[in-house]
Amino acid sequence: MAAVPVTCVRLTISMNTNQIVGKSSLMKIVPMGRVKSGFPCLRTSHFRISCAAKPETVNKVCEIVKTQLALSADTVVTHDSKFSTLGADSLDTVEIVMTLEEEFGISVEEENSQNITTVQEAADLIESLVEKKNTNA
Repeated sequence: MAAVPVTCVRLTISMNTNQIVGKSSLMKIVPMGRVKSGFPCLRTSHFRISCAAKPETVNKVCEIVKTQLALSADTVVTHDSKFSTLGADSLDTVEIVMTLEEEFGISVEEENSQNITTVQEAADLIESLVEKKNTNA
């Protein structure tokens, strides 16, 4: 599956190389094919563009996770870190989500909180909820 983890994405199609190229600092190339009409088509059954959270949001989530799980100073927590790999059980995850809600002034629905397994997923959800909150305000 292709994913483009950037805040803003502008895609262009290169007919010569049969690829979609993302104009961003972080991108992945997606193989393309051509149909008779001259328009390219994806050669994959899964194509997903996910907008990643701001680095400062990810860093704040990393700090909160590290604090909530009482991890040692030398433990590295990154956007790819899975809560379960860091030693979190379901109660720890609930406590992390509650702390994130307090820190960012948001409310996470139960069905959304059950889908959070990594720092990146938590940061992405926070970004979307903060944006939604700001739009409704």
